[in-house]
Amino acid sequence: MSGNQNYINHVALVLDASSSMSHLRGKVVEVADQQIAYLARRSRELDQETRVTVYVFADKVECVIYDKDVLRMPSLKELYRVGGMTSLLAAALKSQRELAQTAQLYGDHSFLTFVLTDGQENASHRCPDAPSKKPAALVEAVSRMIETQDDNWTLAVLVPDQMGRREAMNCGFPKDNVAIWDATSTRGLEEAAQVIQQATEKFMVGRTKGIRGSRAVFSTGADAVNKETIEAAGLTPVDPAGYHLIPVSRDVAIREWVTESGHTYRTGGAFYQLSKSEKIQARKRIAVLEKKTDRVYAGPEARALLGLPDEEVRVKPDQNADFTIFVQSTSVNRKLVSNTRLLLMN
Repeated sequence: MSGNQNYINHVALVLDASSSMSHLRGKVVEVADQQIAYLARRSRELDQETRVTVYVFADKVECVIYDKDVLRMPSLKELYRVGGMTSLLAAALKSQRELAQTAQLYGDHSFLTFVLTDGQENASHRCPDAPSKKPAALVEAVSRMIETQDDNWTLAVLVPDQMGRREAMNCGFPKDNVAIWDATSTRGLEEAAQVIQQATEKFMVGRTKGIRGSRAVFSTGADAVNKETIEAAGLTPVDPAGYHLIPVSRDVAIREWVTESGHTYRTGGAFYQLSKSEKIQARKRIAVLEKKTDRVYAGPEARALLGLPDEEVRVKPDQNADFTIFVQSTSVNRKLVSNTRLLLMN
């Protein structure tokens, strides 16, 4: 591909419109419209063309917007109607098969699909769009489709609980492309929208580094943070003379531990180890530590590596044998957790 060809993103939202979503109908429209506005802004900033497709599914699967320029998208207000059962597998199959017919000429094309559901599959075998009436055959069809997708395809799903997560993985969704959201409240849907935005940010920034697809869009684990992705994100190692790593032996306030360890506390210079799910604010810096060498990578690219947008967002630490994530603290009372480490930048 010659260097002057466009990055063209095909982003699809596949939205559950079954009866149980009726209490969230207005919020679904609001967060989908916000996601589209965000995509439009980032497309301009990163000089990437983005085309949006929207499917809604209940008893049947309907494409309400197909591959439309993100800068010309209408609101979903008139297009999202609820009522019926949950044809989740038929929606996954129809959306991916139809998008696969999209022309991929003259450009670096990449496909990113988010499926959002508040319940379990219960209607695909009756759905006119399903290729089979047998539930087991539908699971097999989805699994085979995901397995054989090219490397420029990313398919992710948000489900309401652990049972939904197991079912999604049983259908072949990569485990780090499955996220759980709280389907009982508008707040839960807002948090799901943040998760989607974070994953989209990671995807779009990754595109500029030559990453065409991902099987770890919701992860901070080894699939998302490793030597290859760190290099692709353009992260550079910090001079070893520029930082200290201090073991934390008890639960203690960050300033207290810095001074106890014989160092001067400077606001913004201390980074705590991400050890539990928590909200990270828009301006917090991120550092990544390679465990084997104690080498630290930092810079604005570290936020992009995790897909952190320019707003507060919740992040959870995933299993990663090789790398640890550190978050800048701007509070003197931030509680450090025993048996973690503190990163002190000079």
